[in-house]
Amino acid sequence: MFFEPFTDVIPSFFGWLNQGPLTLTIFLHTVIILPMFWIYKQEKANLNK
Repeated sequence: MFFEPFTDVIPSFFGWLNQGPLTLTIFLHTVIILPMFWIYKQEKANLNK
């Protein structure tokens, strides 16, 4: 199963991220790489003006 029950002092999304390598990878790609594409497109549009 992808999500396994975990016991933590503070059941937060840090414990959820610790489920496996794939969860962390998806999280990092979502948080870092997608905003980079968005900012890149914004700056490109500003330069073309």
